[in-house]
Amino acid sequence: MIMIGTLWTHLAEVDEQAADMFSRLVEQMKFNEGITEQLKADDQMEWVARMNNIEAMAREIVNHKLIFTA
Repeated sequence: MIMIGTLWTHLAEVDEQAADMFSRLVEQMKFNEGITEQLKADDQMEWVARMNNIEAMAREIVNHKLIFTA
């Protein structure tokens, strides 16, 4: 890919796919686990802990599906 000049284009596409997948997964997981703005207002520490957990899970899924298997 370096030799034919397509590496950076490929990396940009993978980065965009990963970011989109991450955002979708986080939103789906927040909905499934009932994490709302009300929880954020009522108990910020609980909201942060649960969001950190969701983001870590989403990151693992994206890495497994897009990054490490490609």
